[in-house]
Amino acid sequence: MSQTILVTGGAGYIGSHAVLELLSADYEVVILDNFCNSSKESLDRVKTLTGKEFTFYETDLRDRQGLATIFKNHSIDSVIHFAGLKAVGESNEKPIEYYENNVVGSLVLFDEMEKAGVRKIVFSSSATVYGEPEKNPISETAKLGHTNPYGRTKYMIEFILKDIQKAKNWDIVILRYFNPVGAHASGDIGESPNDVPNNLLPFVTQAAIGVRDHVTIFGDDYDTIDGTGVRDYIHVVDLVLGHIKSLEKLDKDKGLFIYNLGTGSGVSVKEMIDAIREVSKKDIKVVVGPRRAGDVGEVVADSTLAEKELGWTAQYNLKDMAESSWRWQEKNPKGYA
Repeated sequence: MSQTILVTGGAGYIGSHAVLELLSADYEVVILDNFCNSSKESLDRVKTLTGKEFTFYETDLRDRQGLATIFKNHSIDSVIHFAGLKAVGESNEKPIEYYENNVVGSLVLFDEMEKAGVRKIVFSSSATVYGEPEKNPISETAKLGHTNPYGRTKYMIEFILKDIQKAKNWDIVILRYFNPVGAHASGDIGESPNDVPNNLLPFVTQAAIGVRDHVTIFGDDYDTIDGTGVRDYIHVVDLVLGHIKSLEKLDKDKGLFIYNLGTGSGVSVKEMIDAIREVSKKDIKVVVGPRRAGDVGEVVADSTLAEKELGWTAQYNLKDMAESSWRWQEKNPKGYA
């Protein structure tokens, strides 16, 4: 009998790709999403691509009764917890919303999980918990820090989970993402922000296709290869396959495990823009602006622990990421709208 996985934020960019891969791997899937930065269309397309059914609840993570209903109606084996606000810049402007949504919402989820006897979870954390790294690549044993409210919410949730694991013997995998990009090979699901994009790639591809006039580079005076920020970009499909490996880990081993998911290779903002220029054959206007509060110069993952313990490595390279991002954008000029 297949396992049933509750996916919070399952209609979002990463969540929809995860749902597709879970269904393809013959898991039963229950999805929770409030559509604050996602679209029902993504799930309709997942259903078309997989030819498989899932159960969907339009509810907020902070809706205790809504969560209780889900756990009452379904025998959930594990939770993959994606739901949350995720923009570094926005978190500096809206800290209350970020703490309320991310931290309080997670507490409600964890409480309802415990009440229902569901004690397995894969949590979507972030490399932002490392703050300004002392060295790159960053291993899981690196000193933790945080330079913005978004990063602090992830940091706080990690420690909440650690305390729960000690007290209640939950089985937990915390995945610290680096920078997810790219889209499904079909070009039918991808990153489609409801408002102004918070991530680099949608800005670049939207500028390439003419939806936006230009791309703003936030700071070109970092101590990096070309002065622009360097990040470890990871293809979204690689990322979600790391979650399936994590579910398999929790089937075999008890306790709490923390893994970085990245490629181990840094790419600058300019290099990423050039990669999209190359695959799109489009000119992309670039404007240099000031640094954003909370941004750091370089963040690159050491993912050797995930390779050793999960049997996971990133398979997609920069060209793959650029090509799939452009395929999605070209096929969906206005996203899911």
